[in-house]
Amino acid sequence: MLKILIAISILCVFHSASAQQSEIANGTVRQLADGSSQAWSNQDESWVDLETFWLRYAEGRGGLTWGRRTEYPSYDQVGEFDTMIIELESGPCLMEFFHTRWRRANDVRRWDPAFNDYAGCATVFD
Repeated sequence: MLKILIAISILCVFHSASAQQSEIANGTVRQLADGSSQAWSNQDESWVDLETFWLRYAEGRGGLTWGRRTEYPSYDQVGEFDTMIIELESGPCLMEFFHTRWRRANDVRRWDPAFNDYAGCATVFD
């Protein structure tokens, strides 16, 4: 009987942890003690670094349309929802072409506002 109670208790703990994780919104950012950040990825069902989150998002849509670059492509070559990672001195930022202009992907997708302060995203429009 004791073994059954222990087994049930263990199952309840695992179920509770699983339920808590499923309640986390995709793209929620948490700060770690070392100052780094992680985002919750529904695709991975785990916490990943922010660049990995961006790449998983892009992979789910067929990959980065324009790759990683330091220059924007010509507007006449770009299509709605194209993506790229723009490399700035301050770091990278995932960009998405939306309604005739490049925007931070977070401004289109509405993940955690912390993405707008991460790496190059904080200065991409300066």
